[in-house]
Amino acid sequence: MGVTLTFNTLKDCHNESKSAVKISKVNTRSPLYSPPPLSQAQPTLAKKEEKQRNSIPALYKESRKYKLQDINAMSCSLALANSPALSPPMSLFRDNSPIISPSPEALNLSLTHLKPSSSPSSPCSPFRLRLQKPTSGSLLSSSVSTSASSSDSGSTAGLGTRSASAILKRKRPTRLDIPMATTALHFGVPATPCAVMIEVEREGCGYSVYCKRGRREVMEDRFSASVKLQGDCKQAFFGVFDGHGGAKAAEFAALKLEKNILDEVVGRKDETMVEEAVKAGYLKTDAEFLKEDVTGGACCVTALIQNGSVVVSNAGDCRAVLSRDGAAEALTSDHRPSREDERNRIETLGGYVDLCRGVWRIQSCLAVSRGIGDHHLKQWVIAEPETKIITIKPEYEFLILASDGLWDKVSNQEAVDIARPSCVGINKQNPLSACKKLVNLSVSRGSSDDISVMLVQLGQF
Repeated sequence: MGVTLTFNTLKDCHNESKSAVKISKVNTRSPLYSPPPLSQAQPTLAKKEEKQRNSIPALYKESRKYKLQDINAMSCSLALANSPALSPPMSLFRDNSPIISPSPEALNLSLTHLKPSSSPSSPCSPFRLRLQKPTSGSLLSSSVSTSASSSDSGSTAGLGTRSASAILKRKRPTRLDIPMATTALHFGVPATPCAVMIEVEREGCGYSVYCKRGRREVMEDRFSASVKLQGDCKQAFFGVFDGHGGAKAAEFAALKLEKNILDEVVGRKDETMVEEAVKAGYLKTDAEFLKEDVTGGACCVTALIQNGSVVVSNAGDCRAVLSRDGAAEALTSDHRPSREDERNRIETLGGYVDLCRGVWRIQSCLAVSRGIGDHHLKQWVIAEPETKIITIKPEYEFLILASDGLWDKVSNQEAVDIARPSCVGINKQNPLSACKKLVNLSVSRGSSDDISVMLVQLGQF
């Protein structure tokens, strides 16, 4: 006796198809049993797979077909027209070759993390990068075309060919002609030897002078020295000029003051009028400089030697010191707003004097009350000098003419003591060495100003 059991097995394939397979279990020992023919046997595996492929929907088929390990390395064409990282080479400006290669391989980015296979890429592949078409008129704009792919290459987005002359419509800007700068700039100050040199030294008949530039870019000190005036070896003129606001006024005074004073002295022909002649020479020099319409000013100290006398004059804070048997004697007085008589004169004329950072100044500006130039303060800064006349005596050893760069750091007596061993005695005299010692002493004590020192041997006259 045989018993037959039948089981219906349903398999849901995405709710699209169902198949029923009957499984029978029979008793093969029963005489009623006979084997089924070969045509009615169970379907082969190939037929089952064919039946399943016919019943599975297209989407499932595609997913099986493009498994991750079976997908070709997909390619995409990328053109970023407005990207700053993609700029045309300089060769574009020299020839008319296409900006972007027309070959499909241009700017291809391969997804190298995928394993290549022989299956072609699909136009609906999820790995295809679709980029927006570049805007027209951009530097690298080009037409993008999509062509049907062959069996081995697939579809590729290609960049159209375009010549550089058609794309680069903007003209090259005109060439800029930049003038070459000069190696030296002089803002109203001529390039004189004193201006460009750090140190100046000179020795002559009866005098020695040494100048050293301070921390300024140019030397603003000047000096003048003339001997054997009118053919007389006993006549001479010496001067030291300390400029401020530039070297123009000091340079002008060094060139003109001597001549103007001598003209006034010779014209008057009265020895008692020498002081007035020197004063007239100062005022004339100041008036001539103001006509030049140049800014700046200068302090002056001069010594005119004639007929056995020394006429010493100053306007400003340059000073003259006499050595009388080793004793220092100041022949001039500095003209500064701190002097009571100078402050009263300025205030009487409508100006004012105040203390600025420890220094008394006129109109909070200038630290001297007399000098050549200073057009903007001429109402209070006058060029009238103070003059003193002395007769040369045997005990008068030498005369020191120097700018305030020395006197701000070295006292009168100290200067005489340092200079005297090099100027007086039976040993070989070296007044130029004494000038250098005084300048170096002032620098060692912190002076940053220009320093000029002149030694005049009175025994020569």
